[in-house]
Amino acid sequence: MTDQGSGRVALAEALFRIGSLRFGKFTLASGKVSSYYLDLRVVPSDPRTYELAVAAYLAMVKETIELSFDVVAGVATAGITISSPLAYILKKPMVYVRSERKGHGLGKLVEGAVAPGWRALVVDDLITDGGSKVAAVENLRMAGCVVSDVMVLVDRLEGGKESLAKAGVKLRSFTDIKDLVETLYVQKKVTKGNYEAVMKQMGAR
Repeated sequence: MTDQGSGRVALAEALFRIGSLRFGKFTLASGKVSSYYLDLRVVPSDPRTYELAVAAYLAMVKETIELSFDVVAGVATAGITISSPLAYILKKPMVYVRSERKGHGLGKLVEGAVAPGWRALVVDDLITDGGSKVAAVENLRMAGCVVSDVMVLVDRLEGGKESLAKAGVKLRSFTDIKDLVETLYVQKKVTKGNYEAVMKQMGAR
């Protein structure tokens, strides 16, 4: 098993252990009903899982030969918990991108110092339809950055990759919801009913 393969297994088990990934019937903010709920905002609250998550991003960076960037850009707010340690370890500058302007101060959408022409690696925890990532990319480009890559821990497989592609951006994800659930099912941590419900939900998209 590759390092990333073993890392995905460890991550799946950790997310399940801390209650980040739950199964049942959930109504999402969009109004859609989902057979699972994934909350990665709890990851930094568990040091071991947080360590696994940061290691996953580092693995993606180090194993992607063609990936080159000058600044790490976290998408507020969840992305900041990853962009901060990642930039620190890689000794790269860090900025973060707001979803909307503040009503006071300079009203900037990109917080931090960027130079025209800098290549920005956009970092967030997960991706669904890609809307917030596309907005972050556009805001960084307006600030003078060149953006060609977005990196997330989990792809929920709901069109995010395709949305980014239309914006000329490549999605790099460590794992996706199918892989997570299949791993947990093999580990006998997920019932057959929950496993099949998620697979059916994914197949319907």
